[in-house]
Formats: sequence, C-alpha cells, structure tokens
Amino acid sequence: MDLLNTLVDKGLRRELPTREEALAVLATSDDDLLDVVAAAGKVRRHWFGRRVKLNYLVNLKSGLCPEDCSYCSQRLGSKADILKYTWLKPDEASQAAAAGLAGGAKRVCLVASGRGPTDRDVDRVSETIKAIKDQNEDVEVCACLGLLSDGQAERLRAAGADAYNHNLNTSEGTYADITTTHTYADRVDTVQKAHAAGLSACSGLIAGMGESDADLVDVVFSLRELDPDSVPVNFLIPFEGTPLAKEWHLTPQRCLRILAMVRFVCPDVEVRIAGGREVHLRTMQPLALHLANSIFLGDYLTSEGQAGKADLEMIADAGFEVEGTDEVTLPEHRATGGCASTCGSASAPAAETAPEARTDLVAVRRRGAGTDLAPNA
Repeated sequence: MDLLNTLVDKGLRRELPTREEALAVLATSDDDLLDVVAAAGKVRRHWFGRRVKLNYLVNLKSGLCPEDCSYCSQRLGSKADILKYTWLKPDEASQAAAAGLAGGAKRVCLVASGRGPTDRDVDRVSETIKAIKDQNEDVEVCACLGLLSDGQAERLRAAGADAYNHNLNTSEGTYADITTTHTYADRVDTVQKAHAAGLSACSGLIAGMGESDADLVDVVFSLRELDPDSVPVNFLIPFEGTPLAKEWHLTPQRCLRILAMVRFVCPDVEVRIAGGREVHLRTMQPLALHLANSIFLGDYLTSEGQAGKADLEMIADAGFEVEGTDEVTLPEHRATGGCASTCGSASAPAAETAPEARTDLVAVRRRGAGTDLAPNA
C-alpha cells in the first residue's frame, strides 16, 4: 500500500504526515489492519526498539472534583461508585509507589483530582516526591495535578519532579462539548508552563467519546505542535454514573488504527497505551505493543487494570522487553534537549458496526491507594 510506505518513510525522517494521510489511516479496512500495524511497527522499532516502558499510577486524592469533565468518574455530580478519599500522606504514597516499582515500573505518576493545585498542595506533592525518591533514587516522577498557576511548575521541578502530565483529551473544536468549567486553552497553557519550567511534558487524548476522525486527527496534530515527550492514548472507560456511560463506540480494530495514526504523527515520542486498554483492546493488547512503547502497569485512577503479572507475561510473550531504569526512553535527539521542529509540513471513514457495551469489563478500583488492600502491580 503506497500510503503505508509513504508514512513509514516519513516516520523514519520525523516528517509530519498530511492530515489526509492521517485520516486515511483511520479509514483503512479491517482487511488491511495487520498491514497498518506492521508499517507503524517499523517506525516504533526504529526509534524505540522492542523496549516497553512501565508506568505506575498513584491516585493521591480520589473523587469530589469540582470540574465537570463528562468522561471522568471523579467529576462534579458523578454518581459512579468509586473510591473517595482526601490526600494520601507522603509515606502512604511512597508505599503505594513501591509496589509498582517492585513490579518493574520506571516512572511513577502522581495524580490528584481537582481543578488545579493550591500552593499548599504543591508543598504536599513536593514532600511526596522526596519520600519516593529517597527510597528509589532512579525513579522518574510525573505529577498530574490539573491546571497550573504561575511558578508552580518551577516549584515541582525544584522538588524533583521529572515530568508533568496534562492531557488535551479532544480537539479544540469539540472541547466545550465535554467540559464547561475550563477551556482547551487552559490545558494548552498548563502544558506550556511545564515545558517552560524544564519538566518533560506529557499530554495525550481520550478516544471513544463520540468524536469524529477529523477530531482525532486535530488533537493529535495539536499535540505534535506542543511537542510533548510522551503522549498517553486513553480509551474511554464508560463509567455508569457519568454522562458518557452509554458511549461504547470502540472496537479493538479501531483502537489499533488510532494508535497507528498517533505513531505516524508522533514517530519519536513515547506513545503510551493508557486507561481503557483492557476494556477495548481486550485480547488484541499484544498487537498494540507494536505501536506503543509504553503502558501503565496494574490499576488506573478509579478502575482496575489487568493484573501486573499478566502485563509482564504479555510483554514477554509478544517478544518485547521491559525497559530498565538505566536505559534512556527517548531517542538521543529528544533526550538531549528536545525535538526542535524539523517536520514537513481522505478517504471516507470506513463503516463500523457499533460494538456491544461491555460493562462487565469495567471494574471499579477497590484496592491499593486509599484502601487497606494490597495494590495490583
């Protein structure tokens, strides 16, 4: 397929595909799916070999968020039956992180619900970062605390944070349809603040919220312009009790096409399969490792993930290896100062049968941080 040959060539040169080419990837048929995976896999292996980076989430503060993000089980007015608790103490968070690190995680992601941190919250998280790094000198720590005010990114960096996550989630044109309590521009501003403070920027998307192919391409092209080092791709978990509880649009094949498109647009970036992979990729998760070079180990913020042991077995069985703490994730040109833009500057979407809602696959997290039960790692 000429399209795939062109995209592989561009990916190896870090050249930006055209919008039409990105849309065409999403419009490919199931008959062509393995060809798409093989082509994007060439780009993934060129920049990242067969390494898989493991990340581990610690939910520092769960539920009761004042924002109204329609996809979120922690949102204002959510009726989802999730764990709700206030800030973990630094030693509690460090203990939770230790389970993921023992399972092979290289990065710990510290997440707290809310619009954004107060200065006191930044102090709390700074103490938590210190507690984790005192026990694990080589661990990477990423903070995800919402919208940042001036100076907060710098304080987190001084406290030892390596990265900051704040996802764009969807296209600018549809953002107001899923959230009204803050804007798309607010999110872009926070990613830029993280960049300016010297933090590794992490920003991604959520697929499956009823968006069009054009929306997916828009948000991924916007991410490419923001130039984050890592792009988490979340697949909507339709929690009962949230406005998007009935949005079951994704098939495993659709998820793989989305991951392939992201890889072609962001060839030398850490592409992470984030929330929802077990729900929507299901038995096709190993194929996704040919597209993404990073996953979350164990559970997510408010839902349970695949058993950590099963994650490790999946990686090994698929012929990949867990990235060690002594290995640099990013290609040299990114790891030594970031990727200055050297980028070059459709087919009708294929019809897909709406998948059956699989509410049986959505398991609310009842273990780990905020509970007396052992975490999944």
